[in-house]
Amino acid sequence: MTRQQSTQFRRWRVGALGAPAAALRLETAPVRPPGPGEVVVRVTAAGLNFPDLLLCAGRYQERPALPFSPGFEAAGTIEAVGPEAGFAVGDTVLAVPELPDGALQECLTLPGTQVYPVPRSMPAVHAAVLHIAYQTAHVALRHRAGLRPGETVLVTGAAGGVGSAAVQLALAAGATVIGVVTGPAKATACRHLGAHEVVDLAAEPDPAGRVRAATGGRGADVAVDVVGGDAFTWVRRCVAFEGRVVVTGFTSGAFGAIPANHVLLRNYAVLGLHLATYRRANPGLLRDVHDALLTAYAAGAVRPLIHRELPFDQAADGLEMLASREVIGRVVLRC
Repeated sequence: MTRQQSTQFRRWRVGALGAPAAALRLETAPVRPPGPGEVVVRVTAAGLNFPDLLLCAGRYQERPALPFSPGFEAAGTIEAVGPEAGFAVGDTVLAVPELPDGALQECLTLPGTQVYPVPRSMPAVHAAVLHIAYQTAHVALRHRAGLRPGETVLVTGAAGGVGSAAVQLALAAGATVIGVVTGPAKATACRHLGAHEVVDLAAEPDPAGRVRAATGGRGADVAVDVVGGDAFTWVRRCVAFEGRVVVTGFTSGAFGAIPANHVLLRNYAVLGLHLATYRRANPGLLRDVHDALLTAYAAGAVRPLIHRELPFDQAADGLEMLASREVIGRVVLRC
């Protein structure tokens, strides 16, 4: 029986909350035929994201009932379609399934509304990580912050998934980019991405002062904060007049505090961004952003930074890499 004809597939399930090695279990399940408006996607690659770690530990904003499959994005090929699905067998796609049936599965049966087309020429490992990080960065910069050419963009966690995407997209938008990282390897990666200025927190005792100096005392017009915690505290101290800080995550493990008096006196805005909310509140925006990302990819303006490719059965190892904070770019599972 060929893989395309298989009626069984493997999937990762969280059976108990905890560290990935303890929380995840690999099991076999039958393929569910597609209903009206649904497709079956045979997954070839799946991207791992920091929220997967939080899901395993029960610390994510969404807390699906046990057991569930984590994972937010995967690439693959459609092998079956239901009536009015809007796709054809053989289409190459990016799938963004909803919890509790997340992307860490070798086969996904899901609504066509949770599937985005990608060109056959795009490698699966790139397609598998084109949604969460790049959509977050694009919506943060363009839709939330209203980035204009010539402005200065400050990006924390600039060698990570969302951070590296934000650096590339800000450069493509004609911005001056200041990337913030920790450690020389990440600093080198950030420079290779094209950041005009790189702040290494491991060697810089006053990052806010460094940013102000690099901007002639003005500060950053837009800040994309992936890290939260203490990083948010110093980031808001070096935002320009009428600047915008977009909070996209808290990889530090803590949210930053927002003192209203400081926001008032310094005349800046703090904007939140939870990408999943747009799927329900403004799905059309995500479709438009996807098209814009495909155009940017075709032009060579964006290229996902891949740290490691791992076999599907090493999902726990991949998530432990993310937990180590040593990952530069993305970790992808190959099926």
